[in-house]
Amino acid sequence: MSQIPNDFVNYKSSAILTKDNVPKMFLHLHNTRAGVYGKICVLAGTLKFYGFTDRRGEVEKEIVIHANESAISPPQYWHKVALLTEDTQFRVDFYAQQDSEIVKENMSERQ
Repeated sequence: MSQIPNDFVNYKSSAILTKDNVPKMFLHLHNTRAGVYGKICVLAGTLKFYGFTDRRGEVEKEIVIHANESAISPPQYWHKVALLTEDTQFRVDFYAQQDSEIVKENMSERQ
């Protein structure tokens, strides 16, 4: 799985997601924004990450992520997740290059 470059910073995080509040988009094929890495952090239970070759492509990666583990989705990578246990809780941390417009926009929204 990918590594987040050293000059990237966490500019935003999702709420803690469960079977009751996970956005449907996460459960279906979608991709990460250009210039953004997503770090999927499992807090409880187990989640499966599926990575695809492209929008209409085949599954090329299946990663089971347990509590206290994480996986990285690189920019513009097609993927989806599946919650494997009833108690699964996870969060997605988003990272972009520290001097990018993405970070500047999101930091100004925090203020």
